[in-house]
Amino acid sequence: MSNKIYVGNLPYSVTDSNLHDNFSEFGAVNSAKVMMDRETGRSKGFGFVEMASAEVAQAAINALNGMSVDGRQIVVNLARPREASRGAGGGGYGDSGYRSSGRSDVGYGNGGYGGGRN
Repeated sequence: MSNKIYVGNLPYSVTDSNLHDNFSEFGAVNSAKVMMDRETGRSKGFGFVEMASAEVAQAAINALNGMSVDGRQIVVNLARPREASRGAGGGGYGDSGYRSSGRSDVGYGNGGYGGGRN
């Protein structure tokens, strides 16, 4: 079991130190980080806390999940490993980009940009 916790639906006023202080009631906190938007510098409303052990992490999850913080009901659960949570995002051309097979005449020699109009 993991000792890294996801904390979601945080009020935008919550800081790293607030997060650290709230979770330290359950045991040693290795790190606490509220994720910030790079462009605006504002909180994204979620963060991660790494506890000293999996047992302490589970105790914090059990106690804090669903708790109201500044009128918002927070979500607290085990963080998923980065590899498993990537989803379908990302760059590259993949299936939605350029293709090397299929019709090769699409967009070429068939009028394109208003050809044939007077």
